[in-house]
Amino acid sequence: MKGNRKTSLLIGSLLIILIISTPYLLYFYQNIPDKEENWVTIFGTIKGGYYGTAQIYIYTLFSKFVPFLLLFVWFISNKTWWVHALIIPITVYLFQLISVINDSEQYVDEVEFIYTVPFLVVIFVILYFIRSKISIYIQAVDLKKEMDENMRTPKKFG
Repeated sequence: MKGNRKTSLLIGSLLIILIISTPYLLYFYQNIPDKEENWVTIFGTIKGGYYGTAQIYIYTLFSKFVPFLLLFVWFISNKTWWVHALIIPITVYLFQLISVINDSEQYVDEVEFIYTVPFLVVIFVILYFIRSKISIYIQAVDLKKEMDENMRTPKKFG
């Protein structure tokens, strides 16, 4: 019982730190030197490519990644019936993110919706699978809260 509580606290804490740090990701590009086409980091070299400089590339990349990440967290943690409507913006941001990474694409935000349909189907299946696995834990927590509340307030018969 205590191990479950510690694991839940750890996962929740990491999720909160991730959500709190997302605004800083949007301003990360300011740490990259101006007018530098290739930026060497400990993770490898980041090339500006189509975007010219590494700073513009990182800005564009994170401007697509952060909303995608927040929508994804919202999707997997939500338990209402309309949560599947979030799959459409998640798919659009994922498609834009792929377009940014593939810098041979001439117009990043100007893609026809028909190209997103195959991605939508694949992403829908993957996200639905992940959400179904996580929803079991969400329902278990709700059931535990309900049972604890029922145990605290005894019922009177008659």
